[in-house]
Amino acid sequence: MSAADPPSPVPDAPRRLLVVMPTWFGDCLMATPTLRALRRGLPGTHISAYLPAALAPLLEGSADVDSILPGQPKSKGGAFLEEAKQLKAGGFDAAVLLPNSMRSALLVRLAGIPRRIGYDRDGRGLLLTDRLIPRRRGRRFLPVPTLDYYLQLARYLGATGDDPSMSVAVSDEADRRAEALLGEAHGKPVVLLNPGAQKPAKRWPAERYASLADRCRNELGVAVAVTGSPAERPILQAVIASAQRDILDLPARGMDLHVLKAVMRRSAVLVTNDTGPLHLAAAAGIPVVTLFGPTTPEWTEIGYDRERMVIAPDAGQPESIRQITVDQVFEAVTELLQTHEQHDEYAAQHEMESPLPESVEAAAGA
Repeated sequence: MSAADPPSPVPDAPRRLLVVMPTWFGDCLMATPTLRALRRGLPGTHISAYLPAALAPLLEGSADVDSILPGQPKSKGGAFLEEAKQLKAGGFDAAVLLPNSMRSALLVRLAGIPRRIGYDRDGRGLLLTDRLIPRRRGRRFLPVPTLDYYLQLARYLGATGDDPSMSVAVSDEADRRAEALLGEAHGKPVVLLNPGAQKPAKRWPAERYASLADRCRNELGVAVAVTGSPAERPILQAVIASAQRDILDLPARGMDLHVLKAVMRRSAVLVTNDTGPLHLAAAAGIPVVTLFGPTTPEWTEIGYDRERMVIAPDAGQPESIRQITVDQVFEAVTELLQTHEQHDEYAAQHEMESPLPESVEAAAGA
């Protein structure tokens, strides 16, 4: 077979496959290598991704799915039954469940999908037809990087790809909007701060983000911007109010998730708590400083060589995020900025393609 020949269909491959995606921002991005593996391993299969409507922009433009089905992950009662009815109308003959939840298994069972593949966890085994057993020691589950945890499900269906790189696609319109938003940086490199997190214990104090922003402005000569969800507006305001120098408030200027993908690829460094934008930075191929306090990296390790982890001495303890100093984070940002500049200079000298192409596929660990 020549390199141009399409791959042969996998025997007994599903005709129409539903992939039930995770409901968390970062986990959804960590599932993109699994979508790519399924696409390459099941070339004749129609693949649909079901995920929360708020996260659907993460997959828009992806070549690895044929359709995106926005859902409501917390629907109950009649709304839940209506979602099952809509999925039933899709005529799927198999479903891969990436979340471990009972809800996802019950949903595809009620949708009448005959083959239901997922991990046998949380008492849902009877709702699955194909049960994968997660690794455990005694009664405790062993830490497995989420990227590999999801890829195992694709391998079970015959996909052989093991590329762990996360990916996002960026539209021309979103890129134009991002360029306009960042125009206030006046051509300076942008250090993007993500000070929010759903769990308060994960949040590095707002006043330290502000001190970091001032040092980056004063000592590195860069522009600084903040990003966050609508629910994190008070956190962003606290950072901006505590800073002595101006900070670009991107959400207040109309940035949505479509534009965030483009803003991310145009940024020089992201500084973030252990939350979803970490994974978007890796998907966009930019350097990232990740702060770990009450959580540790074992479950979310992405093997990304442009990431610098700043881990509190007592990581795993509820208040340990406060042990991380501004000096530690500033040092990591400085190192990554230097590396980023060297990377860009090398690319220019060797007339390489931009490391951030229109369809962003950045290797986590490439």
